[in-house]
Amino acid sequence: MFEAVRKIRIAVDAMGGDYAPGEIVKGAVYAAQKGDVEIILAGPLSVLEGELAKYGSSDNLPIRCVEASEVVKENESPALAIRHKRNSSIVIATKLVKSGEADAVVSAGSTGATAASAIVYLGMIEGLERPAIAASLKGLGPDTILVDIGGNVDCKPYQFLSFAIAGSVYAKKLFNIANPTVGLLSTGAEQGKGSEAVREAYSLLKNSGLNFIGNVEGSDIFSGRANVVVCDGFVGNVLIKFYESLGIYALDVIKRKVKKYPLAGNVAKLLFDRIFPVTKLAYEGEEEGGGILWGVDGVVRIAHGACRAPHIAHAIASARNTVKADIVGSLKSELAKFRAENKL
Repeated sequence: MFEAVRKIRIAVDAMGGDYAPGEIVKGAVYAAQKGDVEIILAGPLSVLEGELAKYGSSDNLPIRCVEASEVVKENESPALAIRHKRNSSIVIATKLVKSGEADAVVSAGSTGATAASAIVYLGMIEGLERPAIAASLKGLGPDTILVDIGGNVDCKPYQFLSFAIAGSVYAKKLFNIANPTVGLLSTGAEQGKGSEAVREAYSLLKNSGLNFIGNVEGSDIFSGRANVVVCDGFVGNVLIKFYESLGIYALDVIKRKVKKYPLAGNVAKLLFDRIFPVTKLAYEGEEEGGGILWGVDGVVRIAHGACRAPHIAHAIASARNTVKADIVGSLKSELAKFRAENKL
C-alpha cells in the first residue's frame, strides 16, 4: 500500500494565515511528531529556520524547507497576486504538488489565492469548471457534509449537481457510506421552493442517479436525513461560520445562566466541555477531509485563517487521509460516468 512505499508528503504554505509563520510551523511540528507524514514548509528560509529552531527536536523530524520569498496578503486580488508573485509561499507549495515532490498542499492563507494557485498550476478535473469546498459537520451532524462552503457564490444549476457528485464521493471514500443520501438546501421541502437556480438544480439532481431525497430545510441539516447537503457558496459560507460559532456562544449563555451559582457554573462548564467541546467544534471533523478543495487535479486543503497550531496539525492529517483515500482519482471516475451518460 501507499505507506509501505513512503510517507505521504504534505507541502505547507508556512506564510499563510493570521498567525503565520509561528503557529503554522508549530502545527507542522505537531503533525511531523506523529511520524506518518513528511512536511515541506514553503517560505523565507531564514524565517522558517528561526521558527524551527524554537523546537530543539525538530532536526530529527521529517520536515524540510523550501525558499519562497513572497507572501500573498488577504487584501490582494487572488488572480493578480498569483500572476505577479510567482515566488509566493502558496505558489511554491502548490508547484511542489504539480512537480510530484509533494502529495498535497495545505494553506491557511487567502482562500481565493489558494484556489487560484490550484486552478493555474494543478488545473481542473475534466467536467468541472470551478472548485468547491466541502466541510464535515461531525460535531453536531455525524456523517453529514456541507458543500459548497465558499468556493462559488453565484451558482448555475449544473454546479449544484457537481457539488452533489463531489459530496457523494467524499461520503463514500472518507465516511464509508455506500449509498449516501443527497439533499438540496432550500426554503421548503416542496420541489417548487427556492431560487430559480435551486429549482432547476432540483430536476437535475432528481434525474442524476444519485440517492437524491429532495429539498432539505435548515432545520434538517443535523437530522441525518441527508449525508450530503448541497448549497451555493454564499449560503454555505454563512452556515459554516455560524456553525463554528455555536459552541462558544452556547457556553456564554450557560455562564450567564449560572453566574449566581459559582460552583454550579464550574460543574456546568466541565460537563459542557466534555459533552460539547467548544474548542474542537470548528475542526472536529477535519481529519475526515473537511476543507478540501474539490475539483482541482490534486489534493488542496484550505484551513481557517485564524488557525492555531492544533488546527494546522488537523489540516495536515486531513490532507494525508484524503491522499490515502485517492479522492481525486475517485472523483475523476465518477465524473466520467456522468459525462458518458450526458448528465453533466
